[in-house]
Amino acid sequence: MKTPMFDDGLVVQSDRIIYTASAFAKANTIHLQEIGELKALKAHTNYREGLDSYLFFLVLEGSGKVNLEKKDYLLSAGDCAFLDCRKPYYHLTDADDLWRLKWVHFYGSNMNGIYNKYRQRGGLPCFTSQYPQKYQDLLEGLHKIAASDLYIRDMKIYEKLTALLSLLMEESWDPSAHSPSGHTHPKCDIQAVKDYIDKHYTEKISLDTLAQTFYINKFHLTRVFKRDHGLSINSYIQQLRITQAKHLLRFSTLPIQTIAQQCGVEDANYFSRMFKKIENVSPAGFRKMWKKDQD
Repeated sequence: MKTPMFDDGLVVQSDRIIYTASAFAKANTIHLQEIGELKALKAHTNYREGLDSYLFFLVLEGSGKVNLEKKDYLLSAGDCAFLDCRKPYYHLTDADDLWRLKWVHFYGSNMNGIYNKYRQRGGLPCFTSQYPQKYQDLLEGLHKIAASDLYIRDMKIYEKLTALLSLLMEESWDPSAHSPSGHTHPKCDIQAVKDYIDKHYTEKISLDTLAQTFYINKFHLTRVFKRDHGLSINSYIQQLRITQAKHLLRFSTLPIQTIAQQCGVEDANYFSRMFKKIENVSPAGFRKMWKKDQD
């Protein structure tokens, strides 16, 4: 249900939709709680704590401040905030430069893990966007869908919210957050390392070999690779091997021992344990499951 523009005690003028998602959406998707746009009419402060919600907002005009975990973040036009509303925070507009915002509150059973991953990878609670128009377009699209009578409205909202999260993950990446001193390390050509792994993952690859090949300290290589790709080098190699194994299991009749060797794993028993740990099914079970649609 859409709420028309109103003056909230002469503090803000807002155009908001308070949204009630379906039981299905609440149980299975990231779902909308509220979306809108506001214009501050006077200086005011909003406090939140213990709210099962995540808030994203974009500053369109003016300036203000977010206080989170006893730290102040100053925001102006083009800046964004992405906050976990379970934790105490407040935000307020500058009395001499009243702001205008677009915002969305949303939640989902998997949002806690997504937000933790966002922070672990260097995502900041507040940041300056290079592409504010992209966020504005996403929020306007969400608002339009929420106000519609689409029978697949909740799924369309889910699509937009995941697009918002993807953009946040992509743009808010801050490599310096992984260095305790805040200093970056000398340039490391991690793309060249990744390209090498992509080409040679069926061979025996060790961290020492990579470090020697690319003249990089192995501990630095480990940190930077995980920083840039979200996986350790060993996990990335394992991912490539499992993907190749799944292809061979589905589209060849090679025995599992041979498949293991062609994926760079000499010990078939270790290969089977590794495969089952990742896919929750044995290699033989995976092959049988996927062969059903080819009989």
